[in-house]
Amino acid sequence: MLGSGPCGAKLDSMGVMSSRFLGPRYWPTWVGLGVLRLVERLPFAALLAVGRCLGRVARRAPLPYVAIARRNMQLCLPELSDAGREALINRHFESLGICMLESAMTWWSEDARINALSTVEGLEHLQAALARGRGAIILTAHFTTLQIGARILNNRIPINVLYRPLKNELLAAVSGGSFGRQARQAIQRDDVRAMISALKRNEIVWYATDQSYRNKGAMMVPFFGHPAATNVFTSRLAAITGAAVLYYSTERLPGTQGWRAAIHPPFAGWPGPDPVADTLRYHACIEAQVRKMPEQYWWIHRRFKGLAPDYPDYYAPRQRITRQQNG
Repeated sequence: MLGSGPCGAKLDSMGVMSSRFLGPRYWPTWVGLGVLRLVERLPFAALLAVGRCLGRVARRAPLPYVAIARRNMQLCLPELSDAGREALINRHFESLGICMLESAMTWWSEDARINALSTVEGLEHLQAALARGRGAIILTAHFTTLQIGARILNNRIPINVLYRPLKNELLAAVSGGSFGRQARQAIQRDDVRAMISALKRNEIVWYATDQSYRNKGAMMVPFFGHPAATNVFTSRLAAITGAAVLYYSTERLPGTQGWRAAIHPPFAGWPGPDPVADTLRYHACIEAQVRKMPEQYWWIHRRFKGLAPDYPDYYAPRQRITRQQNG
């Protein structure tokens, strides 16, 4: 049976680290993890300053993410001027740098530190939902506070966290080991049976479905007015289990104030007869949060990839961005 080592890396049944993680291909990852482990111990103000510096460096690196962020902002926030959009991109990359160090806090910081830097509003909504005895689905979204938001909530009430394993096996072991230690259960995102079982035990399932999804069951659902390939399975999951569906947001506050999380009241009448209509209500929550804190949304994801070849390729080189959509 596997456990977790000091950095969350998987151990075998004798408590010995898997030898494949000691190979040269993982040495850069070990160095990075060691640096993160050291930075996590810094005072919070210093940690934020380091994160912003990392983000500024990434902003100027020859990576495709800047162009992706720019195109997403052109689509979702067309009211911004060119100068305003570039300023937002700068702030966004600072937020991404902080996000990296918040991941280190998610993995290794003591509960007392996380609790002292965070507040959670609306716990009564979640408690009332659980009093029904059918579990609760917590829908969140891919903001740069996603990981720390899960840790903040789990510190108050145990949750089952859906996750997608990372391609780097060592990082996957660290991240998965963290979820395994801190959450009630870490569930892979395609393990529908585990989700249903948790809800039928009157537990909480936490996940985000706001990124491009082009597998079976995907539908094109407007996001900021543009059709986007979306997973609408939440409606079916709620129908199967009778679980309440609630939106959960996390905001990184100015300065060294930490984070404010909020559990919103359950969506009334979810699921309805149309999963697209259900998902539009979820998207409206995300859009409102984006407009409040645009630098904290995950703009570097290709959200507007289509389900069919005739859908505009907004991320092709020199593709002209317009508000016009096909279909």
